[in-house]
Amino acid sequence: QVHVVESGGGLVQAGGSLRLSCAASGSIFSINYMGWYRQAPGRQRELVAVITSGGSTNYVDSVKGRFTISRDNAKNTVYLQMNSLKPEDTAVYYCLVRTLVEHWGQGTQVIVSS
Repeated sequence: QVHVVESGGGLVQAGGSLRLSCAASGSIFSINYMGWYRQAPGRQRELVAVITSGGSTNYVDSVKGRFTISRDNAKNTVYLQMNSLKPEDTAVYYCLVRTLVEHWGQGTQVIVSS
C-alpha cells in the first residue's frame, strides 16, 4: 500500500509564494512520475505540473514561468514552488504518484486573496 501526504497549503496574498510538498511512503518499488493537480470550486480537476523519474517536466500554460516542480527521488518527495500567485490559483491541490497504478493524496487547500 502506498501513502501520499501533501503539505504546505495555506492563505496568501496575490503576488505571494507558497511551496507544496508531497511525500510518498509504503510499498514503493518504482515511481514513474509524480505530479500536482488542482480543483477549484465548480471546476474539473486539472493538471498543474508533472515530473518524470528522469526529471522531465510539463506544466499547464497558466502556471508556466510562475510554478516550478521538482522531486527528490531518494525521499520519494515532490515539490511545487508557486510564485507570483494569483486569485485564480485558488484551489485544492492534489498530489499524484504514479507507480503501476495511480495514488492520490487527500489534497491541500491554497487560497490566494486579491
